[in-house]
Amino acid sequence: MCIGIQLIPRPGNVEFTSLITFIVSAVLGISFGVGLGALVIFVNGFLSPWGFAGLILPFQIVGIALVGIGGGLYRRSRSSSYDATSCLETAILGAFLTLIYDVITNFGFAVTALAGQPILLAFITALVTGALFSLLHIVANTVLFAAAFVPVANAMQRLLGGEQVWKEFSHTQS
Repeated sequence: MCIGIQLIPRPGNVEFTSLITFIVSAVLGISFGVGLGALVIFVNGFLSPWGFAGLILPFQIVGIALVGIGGGLYRRSRSSSYDATSCLETAILGAFLTLIYDVITNFGFAVTALAGQPILLAFITALVTGALFSLLHIVANTVLFAAAFVPVANAMQRLLGGEQVWKEFSHTQS
């Protein structure tokens, strides 16, 4: 499902992979979320409607892996299922993790596409030219995380056995 959504043409920097990676990590653990996110980004790197990712692909994979790690760590900070406070918490985490992802991918762009320039100048150029896209990405993910995380994560938990999921995966992920 995540690969299908990722490959559908949509406005630039409006994506669901970060949210789904975060949710899967928060419900099933870091290894599941990071694995899913890396797989989706890898496939997307070759089949994206925006074109081949090229040398920036490893930077995208590292960025999405951090989103997955963030979801798993968020899960560990909770003692039970997600509630209304999780909406604000995940909105803030979504914004922060998206910012980190964008900084990493802009650095990747600076290293690969702007090679030949001094690295600091290339990185600043990438940040400035990508600022509007990053802002759109951060705003979109903030809204998506705030609106969708709690209902989707709780629905997944119910489908997987409710609070038992917390107990079983807490022991295997510790």
